[in-house]
Amino acid sequence: MSDLVGLIRSLSNAYGPPGNEEEVRKILRNELEGYADDVRVDKLGNIFFSHHGEKGYPRVMLAAHMDEVALMVTFIEKNGFLRFHPVGGVTSNVLPGHTILLRGVKGDLKGVIGTKPPHLMKEEERNKPISMEDLFIDIGAESLEEAEAKDVEVGTIGVFDVNFAELGGGYIMGKAFDDRAGCTVLIEAFKSLKDSPCNLVAVGTIQEEMGLRGARTAAWQTDPDYALALEGTFAADVPGSRPDMISSNLKAGPIITIMDRSIIAHPTILRILTEVGKEKAIPFQFKKVPLGGTDAGAIHLEKAGVPTGTVSVPCRYIHGPVSVAHIDDIGNTAKLVTEFVKAVSQKQ
Repeated sequence: MSDLVGLIRSLSNAYGPPGNEEEVRKILRNELEGYADDVRVDKLGNIFFSHHGEKGYPRVMLAAHMDEVALMVTFIEKNGFLRFHPVGGVTSNVLPGHTILLRGVKGDLKGVIGTKPPHLMKEEERNKPISMEDLFIDIGAESLEEAEAKDVEVGTIGVFDVNFAELGGGYIMGKAFDDRAGCTVLIEAFKSLKDSPCNLVAVGTIQEEMGLRGARTAAWQTDPDYALALEGTFAADVPGSRPDMISSNLKAGPIITIMDRSIIAHPTILRILTEVGKEKAIPFQFKKVPLGGTDAGAIHLEKAGVPTGTVSVPCRYIHGPVSVAHIDDIGNTAKLVTEFVKAVSQKQ
């Protein structure tokens, strides 16, 4: 259990906005290079770990995206404040007051997302959502020149500045559990299948948050017979949620997606996932609100089509500064994925 916590700690704390996944890719390589028969990185930055099993077994692809939602500097005010644009699905209501880690050519610096003080807001302003255009990043600069001297320019990208922590009782918090939770599952499942006869390709994909971009080219190259996208998806087991809108619960096991906005899971994938979950006494749940999308949406449409599904770790508050998850869910998701690969890998 402690090894699993340490793994997601390092992945969560890594800097990895879309198009800048180097730190996460390095962690995956360090963890899996000794378990893979070969490792390669393609032109876009997807990393592939292959396990060559026995002849006649189908090729199974596991994919987890390495990137996280982020913010990009688009303008520097004369007084040194930074305007920005979201990179991925970030909403303005979660941003005010949070710290951001910006990475420049010379190094890192921190800033705070600010807005007009509520004391100065008119009543109608206080009662409406804050728009992205009203927000800015304060890096403690007093002028455009001072901001530039701190190594900030248009195009500088920042991620939420949050350190991973254990909350007790198996609960953990950190940034980017979407999809560092999935990356953790990818690593654990691949290691567990080292001595199996399965033909397996595990892929850390790039730029999922910008439209499943890496998964599309990765699936074309891999040409799998079956595939699973491994995710950290939204749990809504919090106060104020309608019972029918609680998509998943923490401590209830991995989430099997039946349908979302990007895919209707292949019936063979659904059948095998539910069968092995029951047979191996691995708790699982179904995603009850068919929203969102994953790398599966791109993978299943490549070439002549790939039977594909999605298995996710339930995480509260994804696409915000910090998420909460339970370590048991991560461990059980890795177990379900491992057993799925064994079950689907029948000689053809």
